[in-house]
Amino acid sequence: MPDNVVATYGMTETFGGIFYNGIALDGVETKIVDTEILVRGPMMMRAFRDETTPFTADGWLPTGDSGYFEDEKLFVNGRIGEMIISGGENIWPNLLEQSMSQHPLVSAVAVKGVADDEWGERVVSWVVPKDLGNLPTLNDIRDHVAQTLPKFYCPKELNIVQSLPMTSLGKIDKKALTA
Repeated sequence: MPDNVVATYGMTETFGGIFYNGIALDGVETKIVDTEILVRGPMMMRAFRDETTPFTADGWLPTGDSGYFEDEKLFVNGRIGEMIISGGENIWPNLLEQSMSQHPLVSAVAVKGVADDEWGERVVSWVVPKDLGNLPTLNDIRDHVAQTLPKFYCPKELNIVQSLPMTSLGKIDKKALTA
């Protein structure tokens, strides 16, 4: 990551960033339970508008994100519900998207697991090319990914698209990819 970039981790329930470059702000407590990140501290919301609470009995918020600590820094794998399980291997879409986005012919990318009778799920990718006259091939993408990630991360299908569907919040609408 460039020196002038600060990676931030947080969520609406924490009123914004609570980790900066993997280090928690003062007062933030964190633990990992079965790879899920749990947080608590004075920056937490009290309840949802309807007064329900997502907190455990002892005040921890399960984030729905998977992560781990290394050298006292938090690393986030991604949303637990988005993990792709293909042939018994766990594949984090955000890691694959980061790798694929570094390909010189790729402008934007999204990946998703799609049901597969043989593999459980297969990795499918949607790529917006930088130049419609010079399209990446599935083999180009697979060779590129294999340089930085295990081969089981390599997508089994490539869809070339002009744009990726977006939600009203500006995030990629992964449900719309297969609609």
